[in-house]
Amino acid sequence: MKGVIAGGDAQTVAAGEEILAKGGNAADAAIAAVFASFVAESVMTSIGGGGIAIVGDIKEDKAEVYDFFVDMPSGKTSPEMDFHEVQSDYGPAQDSLYIGRASTAVPGIVAGLCALAKDHGTLPFKTLLEPAIRMAREGVVLSPSQEYVLDFLTPIYEDTPEINAMYKKRDGSAWLAGEKNRFPKLAENLAQLAEEGSLSFSRGSIAQAIIRDQKSHGGLITQSDLENYQVRNLEPLRISYRDVELLFPAMPSTGGALIAFTLKLLESVNLAKLEHLGVDHICVLAEAMRLTNIARPVWDAEASSSQERVERFLNEKHLGLYQKKLNEILLGAKPPTEPLYPKGPDHTTHISVVDAAGNFVGVTTTAGESAGYVVDGTGICMNNMLGEADLHPQGFHKLAPGTRLNTMMSPTILLKDGAPQMVLGSGGSSRLRSAILQAVSNVIDFKMPLKEAVLNPRIHFGAGILQLEGGISEKRAVEMEKLGYTVNRWQNLNMYFGGTHATALENGNWVAVGDSRRGGDGKVVE
Repeated sequence: MKGVIAGGDAQTVAAGEEILAKGGNAADAAIAAVFASFVAESVMTSIGGGGIAIVGDIKEDKAEVYDFFVDMPSGKTSPEMDFHEVQSDYGPAQDSLYIGRASTAVPGIVAGLCALAKDHGTLPFKTLLEPAIRMAREGVVLSPSQEYVLDFLTPIYEDTPEINAMYKKRDGSAWLAGEKNRFPKLAENLAQLAEEGSLSFSRGSIAQAIIRDQKSHGGLITQSDLENYQVRNLEPLRISYRDVELLFPAMPSTGGALIAFTLKLLESVNLAKLEHLGVDHICVLAEAMRLTNIARPVWDAEASSSQERVERFLNEKHLGLYQKKLNEILLGAKPPTEPLYPKGPDHTTHISVVDAAGNFVGVTTTAGESAGYVVDGTGICMNNMLGEADLHPQGFHKLAPGTRLNTMMSPTILLKDGAPQMVLGSGGSSRLRSAILQAVSNVIDFKMPLKEAVLNPRIHFGAGILQLEGGISEKRAVEMEKLGYTVNRWQNLNMYFGGTHATALENGNWVAVGDSRRGGDGKVVE
């Protein structure tokens, strides 16, 4: 075996598969797949966004986090800046979003992928971009899940003539699932990036195009913002769970610590004795999720360092208090009131890779919902992270320049006896936490094969509502209502519940599963 890879689209996975077949390692394959995802999954992620990766280097016997999420720009706000509201239609509800040039935070993806290639890659950087460049030139096929997203984000993709032209067919009709679309301008700039490397996005041709576009159209990103952007190398957050070790990113990831906290609550219950998705199991999951949301302000509070924050939130005394509360609730005590949190960016994707040597990479990226424009002359769409209300609780454009924004994204690694056993991650705003922890628990507590662990129905609890995914019976929903839960029933598996793309070691062999909820795919490269 040369490696194994799972991701959010078959075309994304094929790019990583191609690089593994050429002898590339896990980092090479992940980098190629991420660049390919900007073409194949362009409504989920973009070269103009941000991300987080966890990387394990077997030779160095080291795991580290690469934080390349977005920064607050330094430009001054004004009444003339391009920042406006649109409504997206999710069917039963509408969502208010802010887009435009002044919704764009300083992107970090290119800097992060270039740093990853320099530190851990083995193939030339130009080789890693070849699949993405070819896909942009020759075209990619839209998946049903991406069509679904494109449809309810139509107001964003029609906001400016340039982005509208990119995502519509020549006759002006919508790009539909199964149809091919080409991105020739993006192909040109990916080819330029292959020549210039990381400088392209900091001082080179693409950086200059971004700055011209921002100046001309009311944006806030300056030349110094791009030049001074820094990728951060961080220690992963580590916890034990049963007989395994789990690695998560800490700040700027909020998701990693919250997943870790929920798992430690679950550890106080013998889940293996419960019926999977029976009443007792659903109660344990829901109440652990509720208590995690109640405990979250302790994590969110200011700290002098990431280590202080971790120690404050995940120390035995603090965990013990909530483990006790969980078990009291399960014995009949009334649950405490859960605070409400706004949703985070939902349009996110993930790639998991392990190579023959055991090196691993989990990388999650996003551009929010897209800012609704194309950088003049480039084919590049940018993020709208400054228009995401949940990332700006003090109000839009209030953070200090250079501030690294927080994210729920959490690529996750499972180790046993120090060796990787599973690499996974998910998109899905706050639901990515419940998706990841249920996949982990399904494997560890219920001994499920990876495919079953990923594709089993999920629950999610938040804002006082118990969400039951399709496949959980009506009988079970009624039983939960009798216990006092407000239940929202879903008819089928749905991308609302995340998209967990994962690789795992089963019976001595690596397997890969892409979550069908978000069009995922997985391949073993022999």
